[in-house]
Amino acid sequence: MSAPYIPNQMFLVNPNADTESLLANASESLSSATVMLGDFAALLEGTHRKTLLGIAQVVMLGELAVNKALDRIDVPT
Repeated sequence: MSAPYIPNQMFLVNPNADTESLLANASESLSSATVMLGDFAALLEGTHRKTLLGIAQVVMLGELAVNKALDRIDVPT
């Protein structure tokens, strides 16, 4: 049996953070990454540009999934 995974203590997510806050933060991070990739891709040509645009599309799909999860969260009133 392998040793159990022990996360690096340098960066940890607050264990008290609620699911909605975590998903909202992930959505904002993915949205920012999409913009950065698009801006950088605009400076390139050829296969490098296509590679960055492909990565941007994958990030955008992740953002869509996170946003759908946010839509499904029942916020207590």
